[in-house]
Amino acid sequence: MADKKSDPVVVIGLGRFGSSLALELARRGTEVLAIDSRPKVVQSLAGRITNIATADATDIEALRQLGVPDFFRAVIAIGSDLEASILATSLLVELELEDIWAKAVSRQHGQILHRIGAHHVVFPEHDMGERVAHMVSGRMLDYVEVDEDFALVKTHPPKEFVGVPLGESKLRRKYGVTIVAVKSPGEEFTYATPDTELSYGDIVLVSGRSDNVERFAELP
Repeated sequence: MADKKSDPVVVIGLGRFGSSLALELARRGTEVLAIDSRPKVVQSLAGRITNIATADATDIEALRQLGVPDFFRAVIAIGSDLEASILATSLLVELELEDIWAKAVSRQHGQILHRIGAHHVVFPEHDMGERVAHMVSGRMLDYVEVDEDFALVKTHPPKEFVGVPLGESKLRRKYGVTIVAVKSPGEEFTYATPDTELSYGDIVLVSGRSDNVERFAELP
């Protein structure tokens, strides 16, 4: 079986989210077919995305002509036009793509996309807003929600864990979190071990239930 992670990706809708997604995929070496109904948008990105087309993604024949049924994975990045988002998603389901991602602008929109067959629904504005809120309101340098109640946080170590080998710190028992990796000033991240001792200038990656990592990141 082919490696599906490296398979080409269709990106439909080239607003801020769709265009940044398509450009990042292309930068990573993934072949991208980018589609938008607005000629000016397509023209502005034509020099940076190899395969890009002006087409109506709510027209199944247009999708067929572009070879969309041959793709394994697609992202519907249309947000503001809910009707177009829903119809384009339903057409990809009809074309039997195996891995369909769809952008939603509300919970209700997301529920509809799930019901008609989208395999994954993302809420870019909501998710980014939550991430920034966590960072603005506390000592976190970054916050990534891995699952509904599990997060990975980048922060500085609290003083009670500085100079103590992690294996002796009882960190998991006291706070329910795990320090996954450590970065000392001027160095790269390395995996944490029971012998790792933290310093004040370090940056740590901490994983655990969302409330636990938030509580840990607020420690002085």
